Amino acid sequence: MKKILVIDDDLETCNFLAEIFSEEGWQVASSQSAETALTAVERQPFDLIVSDINLGGRMNGVQLLKEFKKTTPASEVILISGFGTLETAVEAVREGAFDYISKPFNVNAVIATARRALKGRAVEEPEEVLLKEYSEASGIIGHSPPMIDLYKEIALVAPSRSTVLVTGESGVGKELVARAIHRNSPRAAAAFIAINCGAITESLLEAELFGHVKGSFTGAVADKHGMFEEAGGGTILLDEIGETSLALQVKLLRVLQENEIRRVGSPRSVAIDVRVVAATNRDLEREVREGRFREDLFYRLSVVTLRVPPLRERAEDLPLLASHALKQARRAGARATTISEEALAVLNHYEWPGNVRELENTIEHAALYARGSVITPEDLPEKIRRQVQSAESTNKLQTLYGDLPTLEELERRYLLHVLQAVGGSRTRAAEVLAIDRRTLYRMAERYGINLKEPGE
Repeated sequence: MKKILVIDDDLETCNFLAEIFSEEGWQVASSQSAETALTAVERQPFDLIVSDINLGGRMNGVQLLKEFKKTTPASEVILISGFGTLETAVEAVREGAFDYISKPFNVNAVIATARRALKGRAVEEPEEVLLKEYSEASGIIGHSPPMIDLYKEIALVAPSRSTVLVTGESGVGKELVARAIHRNSPRAAAAFIAINCGAITESLLEAELFGHVKGSFTGAVADKHGMFEEAGGGTILLDEIGETSLALQVKLLRVLQENEIRRVGSPRSVAIDVRVVAATNRDLEREVREGRFREDLFYRLSVVTLRVPPLRERAEDLPLLASHALKQARRAGARATTISEEALAVLNHYEWPGNVRELENTIEHAALYARGSVITPEDLPEKIRRQVQSAESTNKLQTLYGDLPTLEELERRYLLHVLQAVGGSRTRAAEVLAIDRRTLYRMAERYGINLKEPGE
C-alpha cells in the first residue's frame, strides 16, 4: 500500500486531502507543522509527500522540500500554494518538487497528479557495462540484428583503404559509422575530418576542401591548406555528398583517381594520402539516372556501401538509445533519471522520421519537462503523443472496416466493439447505439452474438 504524508497548517485542508487520498486506497498520515512532518519522515518512509507552501511556522514548504530531499530523496513531493507565483513555481521545480499546484485546486487534478507521482518503478537503465560495450567499442549504440550486421561490415572494411559510401536517412548516425571506420583502421592515430557538403556554398566548399593560394580570390590573404591536406594520413568524411554540384564532382573524381589535389588558384598539384568516406541520405543511383550525380564518381565512392538502418527497423534498441540519451540530458542538468514503462510504450509506437537524432531531442525535452525523477507519457512532446493516439485510432478503424466488409458485417463488428467498450452491459450498449433493448436482442440473435451481462 502506498504511503502518503499530507502537510498543511489548516486542519480542514489536511482532513480533506487525507479523505480523498484514502478513498484511492492509499495509507495517509497528516501533519500541521514542518517540525512534526520532519519527525514523521524520520520514523517511516513515505512514497509521496503533499505539502502546503505557507505553513505559518519557521519553515515554509520549499524549505521543507529541501530537507526532505536530504533525508528521504526517494519520496516524491507535491507542493500546494494559495498564492502561486512564477518565482515560487520555479524554485519548487528547481529544488526537486514533482509538481506544484495552486489553490483552490481541482480534486481530480490533485488525484491525477498524485497517481502520476506514485506510478510503479520506471524502466531501469541498462547496466553501465552494456552501454560501455556498445558505445565505446564502435561509437554506436545498439545490439539489434541490423546493428550487429553493421558492426560486422565496419569490422571488415575498416582495415582497408577502400572508399566507403555510408547511406541512410537523416538522423541515423552516418557520421558515427564513419568515425567507427576510422577508429578501427590503421589510420586511427591520424586526423578524422568531417565536412557537410550541403552546408557550404560551392565556391567556398572548393576552397575548404582543396585549399587556396594567396590572392586567388578576395579575402585570400595567405596560402591555406584544405581539408584533404589536413586529413593527411587519416580519413575525410564528405557528408551529404549528394548535395555537391556536377562541377565539383569532376574535381572530387580526380582526387579519387589521382590521389592528388590542386589548391584554388595554384597551377601545381599536391599528392595526398587520405581515405575518403562519403555519406548521403539521397538515393544516389536515382540521382545518377536523373543526371544530378556523375555515374563515374558514384562507382568510385561506392566501392563499399554501408547502409545504416533507420530506428523503426531496430526498435529493440530504443530502450538502450533512450537510456543513453537520458544520461546525456542528465549531464546537461535535467533531473529525470528513468523512463516509465508507459512512456517507453509511447516511444515504441512512434514512427521516428528523424531517427536517433529525433529520439535524443525527444528525451532531452522530456527530461527537462519531467516534474520528478521519472519521465512519463505526459512529459513527451505533444507531437509524438498526438501521432501515436492517431495511429491507435486508425488501427481501431481498420479493425472495423480495413478489409472493406459489407454493411451487415460492419454492423456486426460495431456491435461487438460497443459491447466490449461497455463491458458487456446490455443497457449501456443499447444507450450507445440509441436503440431499445429489444432491438439489441434481435441484432445479437441475427449475428449469433451471446449477450451476457457482467457477472452472469
